Amino acid sequence: MLTLPPKVTPRAFERLSEIGANASGKALRIAVEGGGCSGFQYEIDLDEAKEDDLVLEGSGERVVIDSISLPFLADATIDFTEELIGARFVIENPNASSSCGCGVSFSM
Repeated sequence: MLTLPPKVTPRAFERLSEIGANASGKALRIAVEGGGCSGFQYEIDLDEAKEDDLVLEGSGERVVIDSISLPFLADATIDFTEELIGARFVIENPNASSSCGCGVSFSM
């Protein structure tokens, strides 16, 4: 079975540019860790790329995903949204069978 890498929307890359991520030598790191109210949780941070990371590039910015997290994020979409409750990076993950209300925790 062929798995597709995650995708990053232009809006997410634009937001990284607005906050100057690449100018500071950083990339948006997306990781999956055990925990949260649904079993797994997303960790989203600005970090430097590491040797075994998948690097997704656009608009002069980078999103990095470690090799352990990559299978959990196959064919996911990384986006940025601004709502009344705040602005944040969001992950639409077709591999998640359920997620919590905040969108940070999910199960497979």
